Amino acid sequence: MPPNDPPMNTSLIAAPLTNDSMPEPKQFCPVVQQFLDYLILERHFSEYTNRSYGADLFQFGQFISGQIGTAYANAERVGASTESLDAKFARVETITIREFLAYLTGQNYTKSTTARKLATLRSFYKFLIRRGIVSLNPLSTIRTPKQERRLPKCLDIEQVQKLLDAPGEADILAMRDKAMLEVLYSSGIRVSELVDLQTQDVDLTEGVLRIRGKGRKERLTPIGSQAIAALKRYFSIRQSDPKMNTSHAHRVFLNKHGESLSTRSVRRKLDKYLGMAGLDPGISPHTLRHSFATHLLNNGADLRSVQELLGHQSLSTTQVYTHLTTKRMKDVYDAAHPRAHADTIPHPATHPHMPQYPSKAG
Repeated sequence: MPPNDPPMNTSLIAAPLTNDSMPEPKQFCPVVQQFLDYLILERHFSEYTNRSYGADLFQFGQFISGQIGTAYANAERVGASTESLDAKFARVETITIREFLAYLTGQNYTKSTTARKLATLRSFYKFLIRRGIVSLNPLSTIRTPKQERRLPKCLDIEQVQKLLDAPGEADILAMRDKAMLEVLYSSGIRVSELVDLQTQDVDLTEGVLRIRGKGRKERLTPIGSQAIAALKRYFSIRQSDPKMNTSHAHRVFLNKHGESLSTRSVRRKLDKYLGMAGLDPGISPHTLRHSFATHLLNNGADLRSVQELLGHQSLSTTQVYTHLTTKRMKDVYDAAHPRAHADTIPHPATHPHMPQYPSKAG
């Protein structure tokens, strides 16, 4: 880490945040900047995740500085008003965390958002302990609020087909979008992983993608014949377009100017095709990932294989999809259990020719 961090720009805590986004350009107090640098350089977090952590710490810094949540702020607990923000972070106690949670509840933050902010603070204070800046973790006795389990949205196969047919193949952009949707559904990769795909990561002969997932962890993911065919058509016409021969040509998916496609652009394209296909506008690119996992499980894939394909670190993350596969479980039960059907094991009372056995005395 650089030994001399830039001084904190106190103007950044002059006005409360109105949402979870950070103003640009971002500037943080030295200890927060060191933590964010650590997330990028050592933990290999994505820029998006890093911004989320920064926004959470920015808000908490406002809270302990008395810029927001003044009804909860306690100067005796977080240090005198003349102290630097670094010193305030170091003096935070458990009661301050509880007051911050009360503030978030008063602002009607959802339990999932509150849990994410707590996770940020847990990581931050573990970092401070390792650096010797604090000796006790103020979150050691804080429990994460229990969250509502929401089942992910999932498209059925007919809806997926409508969506994949929507782009057509009228021009290079339509072919790109067709290939993009086919790859998302065929592989189940995240949209961030899609836009990061490089041409060297695509093996159309073997039908395999090399994916760089969260924490820069690599995995190999197969793709199906439809996705392979869509990519071949897209690459074929792209090679003949001089606008695509740019410094970004190593990326698989480019915009009309030959630049790397953004996740926001993918979302806009999806919205367009959802309208064309007459599907729910609330569907997101991640819905295709959910559909991929659910359809695999419905057709007999085991949970561990789906975990590896999705790049989930924990099997419990993948298990949410088992709640969407009750129809298959019922079919398996009906096919396998001896008492699933009335005529599988006949009851003696309804079949008089079956032998009768006296019950035991007592």
